[in-house]
Amino acid sequence: MDTIPSEYIRAENEQPAITTIAGTVLEVPVIDMGDTDQENLVRLIADASRDWGIFQVVNHGIEGDVIMKLQKVGREFFELPQEEKEVYAKPDGAQIVEGYGTKLQKEVEGKKGWVDHLFHKIWPPSVINYHFWPKNPPSYREANEEYTKKLRVVADKLFESLSLGLGLEGHELKDAGGGEDLNYLMKINYYPPCPRPDLALGVVAHTDMSCITILVPNEVQGLQVFKDEHWYNVKYIPNALIIHIGDQIEILSNGNYKSVLHRTTVNKDNTRMSWPVFLEPPQELEVGPVSKLVNEENPSKYKTKKYKDYVYCKLNKIPQ
Repeated sequence: MDTIPSEYIRAENEQPAITTIAGTVLEVPVIDMGDTDQENLVRLIADASRDWGIFQVVNHGIEGDVIMKLQKVGREFFELPQEEKEVYAKPDGAQIVEGYGTKLQKEVEGKKGWVDHLFHKIWPPSVINYHFWPKNPPSYREANEEYTKKLRVVADKLFESLSLGLGLEGHELKDAGGGEDLNYLMKINYYPPCPRPDLALGVVAHTDMSCITILVPNEVQGLQVFKDEHWYNVKYIPNALIIHIGDQIEILSNGNYKSVLHRTTVNKDNTRMSWPVFLEPPQELEVGPVSKLVNEENPSKYKTKKYKDYVYCKLNKIPQ
């Protein structure tokens, strides 16, 4: 088993073996959210969001066992027989992202990522469709609901810090991104062992469409970030959450914060999994730079448009 189907083999300029800076693990900023000095915490989060677009947080208030339960039920779902997972597949032709094994983006030149996945919304209650939540394992719903409750507290603190870091009031950035109607979209990525990890990618290089993405990884290395014209592995830190700045925060901040270009590699011997939650504006919400951040010296760098129109353009590779 040292070959893989041709549709999984990336072009040379994408192959991990050729494009990764070997032996160097990127020390993306690690931020202690338990820091009682709020000014310092705001500064660290704002700096990381400007310079990196990605950071890791520790002491975030989500207990280790809550994260372990989330990981356990996700892993158990993906270990079910294929026909059991297919029950949750997205209906043919449906214009939604939720479901098992969703093929979201147009794959360029027919290439595929070495990955399987499940999408479902976890908040607010008005957007949840339990049809896409696995019934097996039986504790799946409870584990996800417990995680969601804790995650919302972390998300609010991140939004507040990002807002204050721009000189805005603490609530303004979240309000501009949808406020209490922000959609929390859970995705579970499942990357099985790959015979030729040097040639394939789990997920190709992209920035997230969301405002913020909050991600739980497992211990298998795989996340890479593009920094200073090179690809680097991101160090795994047990119990840390990985925070990605997404396209909508870049837009709302009028380019002060940068969404992070990242991709995922795969492993020859071990299954990698990750649990990103995308915090997205409601589909009909118009998103553009916050008016307080636009003036004669800093004109608007982005168009204001409905989030659903942004998504359509991005998925279909149409200029924004």
